[in-house]
Amino acid sequence: MPPHPALVPALLRIGDDRLVLGHRTSEWCGHAPILEEDVALVNIALDLIGQANLVLQHAGALEGTGRDQDALAFFREAVEFRNALLCELPKGDFGVTIVRHFFHSLFSVLQWEALSRSADTTLAGIAAKALKESRYHARHSGGWVIRLGDGTDESHRRAQEAVDALWSYTGELFMQPANEADLVSAGLTPDVSTLEPAWRAQVDDVLRRATLRVPEVVWMQRGGRDGRHTEHLGHMLAEMQIVARSHPGAQW
Repeated sequence: MPPHPALVPALLRIGDDRLVLGHRTSEWCGHAPILEEDVALVNIALDLIGQANLVLQHAGALEGTGRDQDALAFFREAVEFRNALLCELPKGDFGVTIVRHFFHSLFSVLQWEALSRSADTTLAGIAAKALKESRYHARHSGGWVIRLGDGTDESHRRAQEAVDALWSYTGELFMQPANEADLVSAGLTPDVSTLEPAWRAQVDDVLRRATLRVPEVVWMQRGGRDGRHTEHLGHMLAEMQIVARSHPGAQW
């Protein structure tokens, strides 16, 4: 099957989510509340950046302009990134990090499951590998949500505050781009809006067990998929990209 022109933007959305969230998670290295969790978060960050590496490599190959995954990661401006706003928000406290991972990893499991059946065999192979990692991420974060929500008064309060603060950013994950109808009909990518009911059912179950409530939010944040980001992404990219931009073309 010849590459579909709309597949590259779709791959950028997938890859940018993992790249940005992976970098955010790496900021916990040496700062987690316990040593075991320090190691766990670093490994999750490595998983996410590894997934981004494969997806962006495939996007660069399909684009055919000579940009590889490194160029896409380190030499694009913030307005060229297509990650969901949820992924770029500051790391916050441990509760914010765990709740964000919980929301995104459940979405990732459903997305990778669908992409593992993609007519694009390269993407299907990436998805099959990433799915195993994302299932672990979902179990890890879900277990922590329950521990925090059903723990002390302080941990419950912080977990609920994290849910309340992040909930309005989850809707963007399920906003299906209008120009991807052909990709869906060709069996290349799923309609992400169809993934929301299964995601919501799993979220509701874990939050109930964690004695946390679902916020009453109707309006959802959006913009990241179209390159309209918060100021936080620009600051993050300045840190993430400085070495590559200071030594362009360097070989390590």
